Amino acid sequence: MKNQQSIFSRRKFLGAGMLGAAGLSFLPGLTIAGQDNPLRKEDIHQIRLGFIGVGRQAMGILNGMMRIPGVEVLACADVYEIKRERFKFRVDRIANELGKTNGKVEAYANYKDLLARTDIDAVVIASPDHWHALMAIDACHAGKDVYLEKPLTLTIKEGQELVKAVRSTGAVLAVGTQQRSDLNFQHAARMALRGKIGKVQKVLVHVGQPEHPKAYDLEEQSIPSGLDWQAWLGPLPAMHFNEELNPPISLDPEENEKLWGAWRWFKETGGGYMTDWGAHMFDIAQWGLGMDRSGPVKVIPGTDSNPLTYHYANGVEMIVGPFDEGRQGVKFIGDKGWIKVSRGQFDASDESLKPTMERPNLGYPAHHWDFIDSVLKRKDPIVPVEVGHSTCVICTIGNIAHELGRPLDWDPVNETFPNDWEAKSRLHYNYENGYTLKIH
Repeated sequence: MKNQQSIFSRRKFLGAGMLGAAGLSFLPGLTIAGQDNPLRKEDIHQIRLGFIGVGRQAMGILNGMMRIPGVEVLACADVYEIKRERFKFRVDRIANELGKTNGKVEAYANYKDLLARTDIDAVVIASPDHWHALMAIDACHAGKDVYLEKPLTLTIKEGQELVKAVRSTGAVLAVGTQQRSDLNFQHAARMALRGKIGKVQKVLVHVGQPEHPKAYDLEEQSIPSGLDWQAWLGPLPAMHFNEELNPPISLDPEENEKLWGAWRWFKETGGGYMTDWGAHMFDIAQWGLGMDRSGPVKVIPGTDSNPLTYHYANGVEMIVGPFDEGRQGVKFIGDKGWIKVSRGQFDASDESLKPTMERPNLGYPAHHWDFIDSVLKRKDPIVPVEVGHSTCVICTIGNIAHELGRPLDWDPVNETFPNDWEAKSRLHYNYENGYTLKIH
């Protein structure tokens, strides 16, 4: 109880320290245009971070977070020893590069040991998807704020329980769907929401192909020294190891991952392109449709001749598959024009629809700063937990419809498949190895 009081007193203290410069709001970046740097060191309280899951994705987040004034990284947790060692080395290297003082980094094999520390304010969770819910729920109840990589969770039930945990504890949880902090994607969503292309009739979304995950089919290999494979599996059923799931690295000479962890592509461990890139692209589509915290009412699986399609109650269709030049992106089509956006590209039916602003060079990613700003001000970030969850639902019900091979009705309010027990059974899976999706 004493530790909990200390943790929540720290949250109150952070919330009392308001920044002197303009912060990020609904459209981070637009509110700070023209400023060289919105932060001064004297305006910000120290934010002390721990990282849980320190593979390839975490390395990029670490590089961004450490460039924000006032951020200090104190700990990491991972089931692979060499990744823990690399993390400590990388923190020291970045700190030296920036001329920044950073305390000693402690490394843990068990993330719960990291969460037990009362001197850590927030955690970055970049573990494989099947660990997201358990780790984030535990972090909330340990008094930590959370930056959680996308997709929010592996199952819909996990997302529902994580939403409850965030709101019952008062934690700040930001989802790592960084396109929300990109000016091009912000502008596209704003133009669609404001009716600048008229009434939106359909949205085209390309997430990559093959869209849906496949069954695990990699050959069995020996588990490398220093990797606790059973801990990596956690609640999953037994699976054999293959290095594509946990790509090898070395420290001397330094050699980092040559590919992303292939757990993304198998239905036992991920959701394929539907959740990997869908978490980004469906997020923008939902935003521009004004459907955050909601969703479609029907999903129709794709066939050889017809694409995966979502139907909304207002008549809008969201069609999934390649369009135009085939880049992963989103295209809003209205009765008065269209807007198309992807990473690094923007096009529209009329020049007046195109963005005219450019983001100033802040020296760190705006999405990471939005999280730190939200922790300080005790406010929701640009992608709060409910939005991350509703986006993740879109991804997951598309995969469920594909697996069952038939159209499904969806109730976006109660988040269930009405009168469809076969589909309902896929809202979650049975945890193995003694794990439970428990309510604290």
